[in-house]
Amino acid sequence: MTSTKTLCPYCGVGCGLEVAPVGQPDAETENYLVKGDRAHPSSKGMVCVKGATIADSIDKNRLLYPMLRDSLDEPFRRVSWDEALDAIAQRIRQVVDTQGPEAICMYGSGQLQTEDYYTAQKLLKGCLGTNNFDANSRLCMSSAVAAYIQSFGSDGPPTCYDDLEQTDCAFLIGTNTAECHPIVFNRLRKYHRKQKGKVKLIVVDPRRTETAKDADLHLAIRPGTDITLMNGIAHILLRKGWIDPLFIEEATQGFTPYAEVVDHYPPEKVAEVCGITVADLEQAARWWGRSKSVLSLWSMGINQSAEGTAKARTLINLHLMTGQIGRPGAGPFSLTGQPNAMGGREAGGLAHILPGYRLVKNPEHRQAVETAWELPAGSISPTPGLAAWDMMVGLEQGAVGVFWVAATNPAVSMPDIERTKAALRRSPFTILQDAYYPTETAEYAHVLLPAAQWGEKSGIMTNSERTVTYCPAFRDRPGETRADWEIFAAVGRRLGFEQQFASQTSADVYTEFVQLTAGRVCDMTGLSHQRLAAEGPIQWPCPQTETPDTASTKYDKRLYTNFRFPTPNGRAQFAAFHEQGLTEPPDPEFPFVLTNGRLYGHWHTQSRTGRIDKIRKMHPEPLLEMHPIDAQHLRVQSGDWVEVRSRRGYARLKVVVTQYIRRGVLFIPMHWGALWADAAECNALTHSAVCPISLQPELKASAVAVVPITEAMLAGDRTHQQVSESLELAASNAVLQH
Repeated sequence: MTSTKTLCPYCGVGCGLEVAPVGQPDAETENYLVKGDRAHPSSKGMVCVKGATIADSIDKNRLLYPMLRDSLDEPFRRVSWDEALDAIAQRIRQVVDTQGPEAICMYGSGQLQTEDYYTAQKLLKGCLGTNNFDANSRLCMSSAVAAYIQSFGSDGPPTCYDDLEQTDCAFLIGTNTAECHPIVFNRLRKYHRKQKGKVKLIVVDPRRTETAKDADLHLAIRPGTDITLMNGIAHILLRKGWIDPLFIEEATQGFTPYAEVVDHYPPEKVAEVCGITVADLEQAARWWGRSKSVLSLWSMGINQSAEGTAKARTLINLHLMTGQIGRPGAGPFSLTGQPNAMGGREAGGLAHILPGYRLVKNPEHRQAVETAWELPAGSISPTPGLAAWDMMVGLEQGAVGVFWVAATNPAVSMPDIERTKAALRRSPFTILQDAYYPTETAEYAHVLLPAAQWGEKSGIMTNSERTVTYCPAFRDRPGETRADWEIFAAVGRRLGFEQQFASQTSADVYTEFVQLTAGRVCDMTGLSHQRLAAEGPIQWPCPQTETPDTASTKYDKRLYTNFRFPTPNGRAQFAAFHEQGLTEPPDPEFPFVLTNGRLYGHWHTQSRTGRIDKIRKMHPEPLLEMHPIDAQHLRVQSGDWVEVRSRRGYARLKVVVTQYIRRGVLFIPMHWGALWADAAECNALTHSAVCPISLQPELKASAVAVVPITEAMLAGDRTHQQVSESLELAASNAVLQH
């Protein structure tokens, strides 16, 4: 039995997997044994339920052939690849001629491989001249990207997973790591328990999550008070002298105005605003200030905010004032939510960036990329493209003529989902490129393109710690599926850019891409498919010629170990922020703050995990967590149904009464779309306000009201058996249409 080493295609932890076929090779459905790869440096053989069951979904409800329809009122019809690609190229030409290239938009995904991302950038930003490529990473970690760029001069987490086992104090804020990044947390928890009493774990979260249950100190702050908390910690650090004056003097800029701001955050005031005790606040500051190495971890609870960039920078400030960066066990570490969100950042996969951690606003950066792509000067626009939510607004206003979606499901994941669906309905031409059918977004598509997925194409993914893994194909592609980069390239050639899309293999595409990283923070010129296949995963920076700063081990490399930063003056930048609070605070009409998040077994909109029986049994139905006192006031108990209402919509959910959440705060899982349950969409309730710097939506907090409902009101709701039947029927109908 021959096994293949690859990477789990779920979260940004980037766990190594070994996959081997089992059973008869000529069987109609292939079966695989999946286990953790003990040699992978990030996961060391560990695997969560999602990774362990990944093969269970690989042949379920697949989109196998190109499909086309002229309007959303018509059924899809099967067409050839030539017909589908010709229709796309013709529509793009027409829209460019009549509306200009800015009317073309592509919305991608952190599930794309680096070669897919890179080819899409060349097509849109280079050949078509529009920066309107954005990804669902905008909803995930764009605030972290902006914070790293503004504080350090470049994107890129400066830490590595080995820091989990070398820190004295782990500070987790806005992350339920145990459920959302389980293997990272398994490493940290094991180390924390082994070093009992010597290593401190601080968790900041309004809920007592699985992560918080292991904490030495749980700070259950009010939603929206993160900056106040961190400024309060800084106030104590400064007052007690627990800072690094030499590092501040020699490696940073802007400390004085920052210190003036944090002077306004005395412990008593901070504790009152945050809803915690002064003693707990001082304990957190004491552990941070007296530790030799402090590692912070954060995720969506920080990023998904109208103050997302400010929150992330305020956390980075704590590291700068204490010199906690560039050495083992220390540094600010953002955890990405998707398997190749980091690779997307490297390849330029957001509307304001270019490959190699370049910016579209920088003329030297544009020129370097134009030269590499053999395009005339001025081909790349200096104007950042439309971010994810701006694309929805563009559809509303009729400014978007082609909307191309690849490997994601915006009809579930976007904020203010009813408004999103109305915008998608207005699209004159939507292309959906996906591995599965049906998905909620397929309802709004004119063209369906069948994409090869995990195990069916060879390519590169980079995880949260910057470890690059080669993921080889190990099975034949079903039906007429194609790799995403091949689809983008085929359209590019039809548009007349033969020279730009001449690559024959994904290895060729990657070789071309890494040349654009030369001399950059994310230098990967020493990497190739061949080297990664032979040697295994390697962490960047990995230049063709190693330097003293990059020549540690191949997967234990930290950034900024010389305390010099890629800013114009070589210094990291402090930034001072006062808390602005929630965009939509509770009021008498909507008295609760609703937050949301991922469940352990789920993945985004369930387009893959919803098709795995074991995971569906783990999380059989939507739920709403509520504090006992709130439940008592509403006269509801666990198992009762309620209607949660916001200014935009409603959801009907079953109550789970728990003491593990603050009073006045509610929690709902974010994964259920219209395919999986009726009236249970988290984003029917969320609003579309974004961080003005990162343009990341504030998905984590909305004001809502709760109304108990009767069984009669639920008569239309479906059971999970009915969901299964509806999926099977939809798949059968698709086959019939073929």
